[in-house]
Amino acid sequence: MTMPRFQPENVEHKNKLYEQVNIIATRKGYTIPQLALSWVHHQGDDVSPILGTTKIKNFNQNVGALSIKLTPDEMAELESIDTADAVKGESYSSSHMAFTWRFANTPPLSSWKAK
Repeated sequence: MTMPRFQPENVEHKNKLYEQVNIIATRKGYTIPQLALSWVHHQGDDVSPILGTTKIKNFNQNVGALSIKLTPDEMAELESIDTADAVKGESYSSSHMAFTWRFANTPPLSSWKAK
């Protein structure tokens, strides 16, 4: 099974996106994960990234994202990188996608009852 997202031409494209984000993170003096967490945090008061880590070093780095202030221009710059066609290649091949639902046992919506 091939994973289209990891084909060489798609990986090369992702590397270019990574470099664009890395330039912004470096310019601000933060890591890429910190910048990503800050971007999520800036999506609104009703949005909060859920952090998961087993290492104190990573936890401290993640908490550092709370101090990042992104300007409207920086938000626009990040959002221009993250467009609908930014990520090239599907997560799975079409044959795998056709297979995944075959053994699903989800009851019909009409059978659900509110509690």
